[in-house]
Amino acid sequence: MIPQHMRAVQLTGHGGLDKLSYRTDVPVPQPQPGEVLIAVRACGVNNTDINTRTGWYAPSVTTGITEELATRGVAEDHADLGSWDRKGLGFPRIQGAAPAGIIVAAGAGADTQRIGTAVVVDPVVRDMSLTRWARGVQYVGSERDGGYAQYVAVPEANALPVRSNLTFAELAALPCAYQTAEEMQLRTRVGKGDIVVVTGASGGVGSANVQLAKLRGALVVAIASQDKEARVRELGADLFIARGSPDLSGQLGALVSERGVNVVLDVAGGDDVLHLWRSLSRAGRFATGGAIAGPMALVDMRDLIYKDLEMYGIANPEPEAMRNLVRYVEAGSLRPIVSQVFELSDLASAQAAFAKKGHVGKIVVDIDNAAGSAA
Repeated sequence: MIPQHMRAVQLTGHGGLDKLSYRTDVPVPQPQPGEVLIAVRACGVNNTDINTRTGWYAPSVTTGITEELATRGVAEDHADLGSWDRKGLGFPRIQGAAPAGIIVAAGAGADTQRIGTAVVVDPVVRDMSLTRWARGVQYVGSERDGGYAQYVAVPEANALPVRSNLTFAELAALPCAYQTAEEMQLRTRVGKGDIVVVTGASGGVGSANVQLAKLRGALVVAIASQDKEARVRELGADLFIARGSPDLSGQLGALVSERGVNVVLDVAGGDDVLHLWRSLSRAGRFATGGAIAGPMALVDMRDLIYKDLEMYGIANPEPEAMRNLVRYVEAGSLRPIVSQVFELSDLASAQAAFAKKGHVGKIVVDIDNAAGSAA
């Protein structure tokens, strides 16, 4: 029986960890026409949660996400806190872009035969009449309530069935992080024999990029903190450069010789972008899915122009990305990396641990039985 109220964490405004309010009396959402109601078993923690809570998306914020900023949020006098496609964000809001669970109810017009099916949520709610790559009109956990709750309602098309022995905690690593990584690789056409540089290779998107590039037969050069080299190599990285090393373009040149880099998959941004562009060969491809080291980057436009580079910004993946991930896990060719699991009531600690960047892979919140298999 579906209860009237549920446990959930509500975001009450932009700011620090104190803006996360754990409650036990939040009304269970009612699935609207074409929607399904999911009993959430687990939900992944992602940069978008931190970015939205702190107000980092505001264009007037020019620094990266430091541990201090992730704890306290940006200054409240930023007048543009709702910018960068967060105009539909209202409070209180239940965050959580990466739920996995079981369908327990269906709204009018949705398929009732899907009740009881294990699903993973594609967080991008799309208007398919719009131009490709502009179709994302809402994001689960941002413009609509998400998975830091016992129940979440999403459009039926966004609840992807999955048949796998993976735990719900592992499945909750797929939306947002692995999905962004897969979209980065689809747009840059990563393939066998490509030399691919992955920044932030120990984080959620970065570790996913390492795994997914290896699935495609690429040679992976990973950039991460020195203490994480062994674990990143276990994910499949062929070559490694310690984050913060001097002369990044020179080191990359020495590793890949005269051939140059075919693809850069970047989630860091900041000062290294100049050197990453410089390392790319003619007709190289650059995709960015984050700017945790800083949104402002000095670049040399001559690299873009005279090497005929391709550039992609990734915010709203197309449906193919999540479908591919489900196919990979069902085939047994991909197993997401889960580093830590926290209880829902301890979401603030989960976000604090996420901000420390001491983990490799994903941090996940256990809503109800995250360790249980989805099979």
